[in-house]
Amino acid sequence: MGFAHNNVLHDNHFRKDWQRRVRTWFDQPGRKLRRRRARQTKAATLGVRPLKPLRPAVRAQTVRYNTKIREGRGFTLAELKEAGIGKKEARGVGIVVDHRRRNLSEEGKKLNVDRLTAYKAKLIVFPRKAGKPKQGDSTGDDLTSATTRSSLPLPAGTVHEAPRKITAEERDFEAYHTLRESRAEARYEGKRKLRAAKKAEEEANKKK
Repeated sequence: MGFAHNNVLHDNHFRKDWQRRVRTWFDQPGRKLRRRRARQTKAATLGVRPLKPLRPAVRAQTVRYNTKIREGRGFTLAELKEAGIGKKEARGVGIVVDHRRRNLSEEGKKLNVDRLTAYKAKLIVFPRKAGKPKQGDSTGDDLTSATTRSSLPLPAGTVHEAPRKITAEERDFEAYHTLRESRAEARYEGKRKLRAAKKAEEEANKKK
């Protein structure tokens, strides 16, 4: 309800039967406690398993946020293949797989392959039966070594360059002119190729 200008104030009606229309939630503290106990029970049943599954490091969208690195949905099949991990095996050891995602750059792919390799090096897979370890299970001293439930930290985003003086070469460089030239070259490349091929063909016909 807005008030503007020097008008008469509204004759408001606040004596409605509002008690019937109010929703209360007195169970909030109880729910909070119940959720906390459920989390503790779940953490106890998980044992030494990581608290969160491993997800890839991806760039945030748009020019405004692409200097920031965040967690993606899942690792691509190409990243898993390069790290030497099968897609079924990955799901069993706490690695999320996204078959729809594609790698658009070698740098991003390498970043996630290194992330998988680091996780694989720290990974301890306890056998279901202590006396009968299966293929891929940890054995020996690995089973008694110290464990951590914290996930791998995300790598740092774009490292900004320290302030410095502008060089003479940078001062003389014409960025706008260079961009326009490269854009024009890309635009007319096809036409120029056709023209050159046609000219070469005409010259070949003249010699005959």
